[in-house]
Amino acid sequence: MTTAQPPGPLFTYIGGPTLLIEIGRVRFLTDPTFDPAGSRYAAGPVRLEKTSGPAAGPDALHVVDAVLLSNDQHVDNLDDTGRVYLTRAASVLTTVSGAGWLGGNAAGLAPWESRVVRSADGTESVTVTATPARHGPPGSEPLQGEVVGFCLEWAGGDGAVYLSGDTVWFDGVADVARRFRVVTAVLFLGAAVIPAKGQEHLTMTAEEAVMAARAFKPKHVVPIHYEGWAHLSQGKDEVVSAFEAAGVSGKLVWLKSGRPTTLGRPAK
Repeated sequence: MTTAQPPGPLFTYIGGPTLLIEIGRVRFLTDPTFDPAGSRYAAGPVRLEKTSGPAAGPDALHVVDAVLLSNDQHVDNLDDTGRVYLTRAASVLTTVSGAGWLGGNAAGLAPWESRVVRSADGTESVTVTATPARHGPPGSEPLQGEVVGFCLEWAGGDGAVYLSGDTVWFDGVADVARRFRVVTAVLFLGAAVIPAKGQEHLTMTAEEAVMAARAFKPKHVVPIHYEGWAHLSQGKDEVVSAFEAAGVSGKLVWLKSGRPTTLGRPAK
């Protein structure tokens, strides 16, 4: 039987780190966060507050072939409603440690490990490769826990979609740029700062996003996870300013919440 080749990806921004990606019939969802605006969470000295709700709830998204979960230990990547949603997905791809805790339909991928995800009808497939991520400065790994990013590739595609997950810019991300031809880089931004954990940023700053854009040389840079939570210290304005100063603002694509978008050529 001849396997159909998926067309280019369709992106629907749900909010925060949550993005629906449809590559032909293969459907992915990143870091599910569906709790309403105003939700507050406490874990020891850490206090987080959600400032905006999702563009769509779990029932509107139906079943996905895989949830791509950068980490399960932080509520801004997997909130209470998102955790319930995991059981509805055909599979969950995440860190090795996270899969051990979640069990069920979760599978752990170490960096550079790959898995083929097929559409529900089995006619189309996408190869998912886990990529290195570090959720803060050097030495923060024991405190922050294991994190992973992803690259998506498919037959007939003109390059990979890279999902950074919660990470700062470091050698592991630069290595992704050397190994993959990335056409679309989906970057988790916001320069997250948790005072209880120190003043270091735990996700990419706007300036680090520029470094990623220069390293990957993608057609498109899609920022997500830059809004919706009180602990994010940078937003859209800082990202736009940094990219304009670097002369690469034409690569930026700002997805409109809840609106499916197929990426065309970026403006020059």
